[in-house]
Amino acid sequence: MGNTVLVKKMNEINEMKVYYQSYLIDKLPPGSIFAAKTPTCSITAYKSGKVLFQGGGSEVEAAKWGNSIASASPEKKKSTSNTYLPDQFETLSVVGSDEVGTGDFFGPITVVAAFVKKEQIPLLKELGVQDSKNLKDNQIINIAKQIKTIVPHSLLTLHNEKYNKLQKSGMSQGKMKALLHNQAIGHVLRKIEPEQPDAILIDQFAKKEIYYQYLKNEKIIQRNNVFFSTKAESVHLAVAAASILARYAFVRHFENLSKEAGFTLTKGAGSKVDEAAARLIHEKGMDALPAFVKLHFANTEKAMNIYRKKYN
Repeated sequence: MGNTVLVKKMNEINEMKVYYQSYLIDKLPPGSIFAAKTPTCSITAYKSGKVLFQGGGSEVEAAKWGNSIASASPEKKKSTSNTYLPDQFETLSVVGSDEVGTGDFFGPITVVAAFVKKEQIPLLKELGVQDSKNLKDNQIINIAKQIKTIVPHSLLTLHNEKYNKLQKSGMSQGKMKALLHNQAIGHVLRKIEPEQPDAILIDQFAKKEIYYQYLKNEKIIQRNNVFFSTKAESVHLAVAAASILARYAFVRHFENLSKEAGFTLTKGAGSKVDEAAARLIHEKGMDALPAFVKLHFANTEKAMNIYRKKYN
């Protein structure tokens, strides 16, 4: 079982606790602030500032938050990325890519790569483009409708049935995301030819070497001027725009799934999601689940338990 340890300040740990809210568990080890269990690993944050990631997906999950103790070096502590970014990166013409839906039980994964020219940055700021985590769904929809015709982009959607087949075949979610990012970026680069971006920025979900390991069998791999950064939405508006467009697509797909279900589904992976999935099993049957959910999430078993108790 893999183990990765990070050292974080208290405000960062509090931010992590909010991020993993839907995965929090009640049983806390001595000296800990919170404990969470995601589909790929367990996370425990301690009062000492150490955050322990355990499980097969520990390295990938920890990479979202920076360097581990083993790999951290004093001169890299100021960076949230495993690659240094060029000076005044936020002013460059950049292709940015981001994904939405990876932690949601219901709904697909949507990945968008978007090209923002440096001349467009003031306009996008004026239109309200920013970190999508600070925006409500109705704001995201409004902004996305305005920028989708302005910003050259590529949207890829991995629907639940295909996701479940790939996952069952042994493909990790990390590899799925890497393949989608690489493909979406390639689409955008072809769209804007012969123009070339100053850089490509990927919202980091895995270390650089792991990302390229996932792509090793691909015929075309985007490597030129590619950078990785955690919280990349705050680094360049291209990633913020990509995130907004990906979220917009996810929301629309989610609304369609709710129509198919016959009731409003719940985002995330918390207890309300379990209740919704149990209702779906009751009304549509177990065979309907693969088209709606990511089956390998722990929510599947929880929903089945609720279904047996509540509906049988």
